[in-house]
Amino acid sequence: MLVRAIQGDTLDAICQRHYGRTGRVTEEALSANPGLADLGPVIPQGTLVKLPEHAPPQEKKLVQLWD
Repeated sequence: MLVRAIQGDTLDAICQRHYGRTGRVTEEALSANPGLADLGPVIPQGTLVKLPEHAPPQEKKLVQLWD
């Protein structure tokens, strides 16, 4: 999937917005975009970023102490 960076975007912000998480998916997105790191931490507005396909994160079951 290709996404276009908006003003002030970082790769972490894009991954959080599209995957709902960062970490390993951010590293994989960086590997899928050679030369992206050369642009600096803030990606220029309008830059196309390729995001690898990932399964959505599993929902965490919440434990409630009181009902």
